[in-house]
Amino acid sequence: MTRTIQINSATPAAVVARAPEKSPQHARAHRRGAFIKWLRKAHGWLGLWGAAMGLMFGISGFFQNHRAVMKIDTPAPVVTRIRMQVPETVPQEPADVAAWLQREWNLVKPVERVARSAGQTVSWNGQTVQLPEHWQIRFRTPHYLIQADYTPATRQVSARQVMPGWLGVIENLHRANGVGMAWVLLSDTIAGSLVLLSLTGLLLWTELERRKLVGATVFAASVAAVLAATAVTL
Repeated sequence: MTRTIQINSATPAAVVARAPEKSPQHARAHRRGAFIKWLRKAHGWLGLWGAAMGLMFGISGFFQNHRAVMKIDTPAPVVTRIRMQVPETVPQEPADVAAWLQREWNLVKPVERVARSAGQTVSWNGQTVQLPEHWQIRFRTPHYLIQADYTPATRQVSARQVMPGWLGVIENLHRANGVGMAWVLLSDTIAGSLVLLSLTGLLLWTELERRKLVGATVFAASVAAVLAATAVTL
């Protein structure tokens, strides 16, 4: 018995399976997932970069806000005063007098500010008094503040030195008092990180949280609280 097999030439010998094309919805979901993953990484690295200084700024800010209200017992600053005479060999110029004081007091950092006040005539208790010209010379670091009053006519210096405690040093770092450019730039990066943390946190919440109305209510209440507190304070 003979069997005849007919082969259709139009049918391919091998069928090549092709991957199904991605739908627009699938592509959007993929892009959204990649964006959320990037947000999480950015949020995490920014938080790690600013963790140490953010903790310091938070603690010092808490003490600054509540010191007067809560009567927090903190180390008191040590205040000392001194009077001295500037030699005749020192030129009567602010830069020269400040440089001489820096050498005399063994200060590492140069003068921060020199303010000159011209002599003037004032009325005191019914009498006319002539006040001589004087200069205010200030040296400052996070560890100390020296305010010197210099009278060119007499070449006398009256100085007041304030040595803060450990909390005062931290607060000076918080306010960037007497710091160098390196600390200012580092603080700027922390400030920028806080801004980006806020933005990335807000974006993460809007992308992951479905309760949009609750979030919008919390955010609006936060803004209203800030505005109300500012209005009461000012």
